[in-house]
Amino acid sequence: MIGKKLGGRYEILEQIGGGGMALVYKGLDMLLHRYVAVKVLRHQYVHDEEFIRRFRREAQSAASLSHPNVVSIYDVGQEGETHYIVMEYIEGTTLNDIIKEKAPLQVEEAVHYASQIADALDHAHHNEIIHRDIKPHNILIGKNGRVKVTDFGIARAATSSTITQTGSVIGSVHYFSPEHAKGTNTGEKSDLYSLGIVMYQMLTGKLPFIGESPISVALKHLQEDVEEPRKVNQLIPQSVENIILKAMRKKTDERYQSASQMHKDLETCLLPERRNEAKVIFWESEGMDEERTLVMPAIRANQFGNPFEAEPAVARGVEPEMTKKNGWIKPLVWIVILLLLLGVMWYLVGYVKGKLAIANTDIMVPNVESMLLPKAEEKLKAANLDNITIERQASDAAKDIVIRQDPKDMKVKFGAKIALIVSSGPTKPKMGSFVGQPLKEAKLQLAVQGVKNDAQFAVTPTFSNEAVDTVLEQFPTPGEEFDAATVVIKLSVSKGPETFKMPDLVGKTEADAKKQISDLGLKLPADGITRDKSYKQPKGKVIMQYPFDFNQDVAPGSQIKLVISDGLPADAGPIDVKVPVKPAVDGKSSVYSIVVSDAQYDNFDYKTDTITKETTINVKIVVSPDSKAVLLVKIDGKLVNSITRTYQDYLDQKNGVSPSPGSSSTASPSPSPSVSPSASPKNGATGASLRPNGSANSAGPSPKGGLN
Repeated sequence: MIGKKLGGRYEILEQIGGGGMALVYKGLDMLLHRYVAVKVLRHQYVHDEEFIRRFRREAQSAASLSHPNVVSIYDVGQEGETHYIVMEYIEGTTLNDIIKEKAPLQVEEAVHYASQIADALDHAHHNEIIHRDIKPHNILIGKNGRVKVTDFGIARAATSSTITQTGSVIGSVHYFSPEHAKGTNTGEKSDLYSLGIVMYQMLTGKLPFIGESPISVALKHLQEDVEEPRKVNQLIPQSVENIILKAMRKKTDERYQSASQMHKDLETCLLPERRNEAKVIFWESEGMDEERTLVMPAIRANQFGNPFEAEPAVARGVEPEMTKKNGWIKPLVWIVILLLLLGVMWYLVGYVKGKLAIANTDIMVPNVESMLLPKAEEKLKAANLDNITIERQASDAAKDIVIRQDPKDMKVKFGAKIALIVSSGPTKPKMGSFVGQPLKEAKLQLAVQGVKNDAQFAVTPTFSNEAVDTVLEQFPTPGEEFDAATVVIKLSVSKGPETFKMPDLVGKTEADAKKQISDLGLKLPADGITRDKSYKQPKGKVIMQYPFDFNQDVAPGSQIKLVISDGLPADAGPIDVKVPVKPAVDGKSSVYSIVVSDAQYDNFDYKTDTITKETTINVKIVVSPDSKAVLLVKIDGKLVNSITRTYQDYLDQKNGVSPSPGSSSTASPSPSPSVSPSASPKNGATGASLRPNGSANSAGPSPKGGLN
């Protein structure tokens, strides 16, 4: 079967399960691009009409149900000798596998599963479908924890009188009810008995009845009392044990009267006020048996007197004359009673004769097709046809319209069964699951189902780590029926992760940079810090950040790496330069400024001050083997001197040779005289360490210009 295409639409991918009647495969619906489960009747049964009827009945039973806890039926068909049903594909496991893996289950988990199963059974029973094979193998648990009831292969309509086959019983012996074991009619309460056994197994890790053969297990269902669950697992609350014991009563009238009643009990059993409720008590059948053997005292003669002997009138306190006067009343009462009995008997004889006459009369079945169901029933009952069965079926006709009847326009005997096929309304498509798919793919799938108007889509962009345009949430939910002409599809779609502007960490201390990275929700990996020598930043400050530079967009959780200064390079050359300055006019005040461009800075306003007489300013600079330093001296904003120092000057100073001041009356070609009064270090770095009256990387107050 692997690789085969059924109906030209369903490609068989792999086998995922199987049972006595059919095999189950995972398939791909090539039209709607979704995975499906394909159930195929085993080859040895393709010529067995009973198995084919049972296989088709499963599709009909499940297809009539629409509930989030029942596996949906998409299609049914036949290709050659291959009979198949196309169902909803559930990614997950069976309850049987979960029980094998971790039984006994937590009480909350078991009650959660049982509540969903009861809800599914309530829906099935409401639609007059009895499952008849509730067991962990037929309960699927999706990855989201949702329960799905499947395998309606031996289900029957609740009104059917042929639940069991002649001489045999269909079902799983460890889970079926006492009435099922006896081969009598099974109803809604039989499914609840099976659910009670499933709960027992989930919470205790074992089956309530074990035997050497199926017959011995069936007899235990009929004769033996179940061991109380709390004796096996003391963690079970009394309220939950009460539910199990009530569901597994051997008498049907002592069980829950409906799946809805059991579901409501499961919904509230774990509330604090119910967990330690009193243990449920049932009347024992022995105490109610009127024909049981009893020990009674013997009855003596005349113990109660002679009932036919008249009591003396004097003993009753009545005069004899009075008794004689009223003696006619008693005979009169008996005469009236006899006349009434004769009248009732005469009426009953006439009624029976009338019924017998009707029973022997052929009745013409009126045609009620295309009529509303209440009118059709009224018309049939008026013709003395009361045995009416109703089966609902999806069609294009309006809801509750009779679309077919059997028989019609012919004569039948009184009491003959009239089958009516009634429309449950037009079939509506079911919403697929689009979460995790691209928005474009979701719209294509919905277009196939008839939703083609863009106005029917309400798309909400949402920040998410998922890829852009990935569907995050949807409404209607998967499996929900919808009208393609009027539905509004609400989709929450990813617009990518939320971002913010990357701050500038260059020039900050290592501790400050780490704190800011943590505060912003960014990550600094274990190998995120490297150290390097630097002319631009003092030791312990950030030289560079990557891969996100200042003002780039960055998302929370992104990784950022830092390069930290390990101080000046070994070949750095610090030089002390004596710079002479004097006022423009002797004796009058002037404003001077010294602008430095060296290995650390470009156009750095080293110092600005007022003088009234000639003085010498000591300026500390740093040169490198491949760069020189230039000092520009300005008086009242005019360039009056420039001093150049090279790496050779550093070596000379280191060896005790003093360089000349190098003064000139005109500016050097570089740097430009139109410099900023607060220049930054080279390459835009901040956090300079060049300071007057100190070494190149000494601590202390920042030089004028606001650098830190």
